[in-house]
Amino acid sequence: MSPDSKKLFNIIILGVSFMFIFTAFQTCGNIAQTVITNLNNTDFHGSGYTSMSIIYGVFSASNLISPSVVAIVGPQLSMFVSGIFYSLYIAVFIQPATWTFYTASVFIGIAAAESDRRTVFIALTVISLVGTVLFFLIRKQEDTKAPGEEDSANEILGDSSSAQDKMARAVAAFKKSIKLSFTKEIMLLSVTTAYTGLELTFFSGVYGTCIGAVNRFGSEEKSLIGLSGIFIGVGEILGGGLFGLLSKNNRFGRNPVVMLGIVVHFIAFYLIFFNMPNNAPIAPMEGTDDVAYMIPSKEVAIFCSFLLGLGDSCFNTQLLSILGFLYSEDSAPAFAIFKFVQSICAAVAYFYSNYFLLQWQLLIMVVVGFFGTITFFAVEWEAAAALAARGSDYSSI
Repeated sequence: MSPDSKKLFNIIILGVSFMFIFTAFQTCGNIAQTVITNLNNTDFHGSGYTSMSIIYGVFSASNLISPSVVAIVGPQLSMFVSGIFYSLYIAVFIQPATWTFYTASVFIGIAAAESDRRTVFIALTVISLVGTVLFFLIRKQEDTKAPGEEDSANEILGDSSSAQDKMARAVAAFKKSIKLSFTKEIMLLSVTTAYTGLELTFFSGVYGTCIGAVNRFGSEEKSLIGLSGIFIGVGEILGGGLFGLLSKNNRFGRNPVVMLGIVVHFIAFYLIFFNMPNNAPIAPMEGTDDVAYMIPSKEVAIFCSFLLGLGDSCFNTQLLSILGFLYSEDSAPAFAIFKFVQSICAAVAYFYSNYFLLQWQLLIMVVVGFFGTITFFAVEWEAAAALAARGSDYSSI
């Protein structure tokens, strides 16, 4: 197999592996609070929001050390071990106990009756494990140096000098991340990134819980959680495909896409505010019979799921695009900062979701989203001005 064919093969395997693992994990996160609410009248006492807060909190911290770990054990083994921890977290729901639940939440950072719950989470665990095992199909690239050369032999044998070199690069990347954190562009984009962390929490965990808590949806309230997740995914796929392609040749830059994203999200927040009871995120096991400003509509609820996914894809495609443009030579540290800020804010949002009514959660996202959009515009305008000063075409960004 040629080197190019190996690269394509590895990309496909990585895509399929992550698809399996995160399909299982995101589904688990989407229904966790609803399932746990139904379990809390037994010997189990826990919170899906607290669990996800632990996950994203540990994840944010682990971003600082993960390059060093990968440098020592290699990317393939790192991904395999990580996949095992994802699977263990999901498996905890098969027969949950409070201590195993929160312990698994730490390691991962690094809706129905009992029988239905077990069936669902056994299936999700198997799906996650399949994605994890697929990592072993990744093929190593052949060394480009001539056979017998000393450097090639050292790399094949994995001697200490090669490991030390990798560690040195990891340390350099860590130092670079710290330095980049205090640049004006990163600090401005961090506000936008913070918003993506807050809305990630909302659409991936809180909103599904809200839908499952509305008794006026009738017997379909729990099944609507899955349908909501599907439409969030449809919005993500549509937006990611469309705006990902447009970003390659867009003479108007990234600002219009980000503006579309915030408008779409504000429309979704407005409809959710009118459609969902205020106590839906923290409703008891019995759910809530409260009504907001309209009779809860299943159609509006699912439409809002689509809007949440579409708006999220607008922000993420353009954030990744501008980071890649501004820090093409320092992409790893820049993206590490992106994930660090996003994960910290997701952890904070999952924590306050245990206590805040829906209206306050929506208000927080509106305020942070507004300022995050403004700061993104400022960075984009500065990048465009810098290109214009060099006589480059704006569409090249």
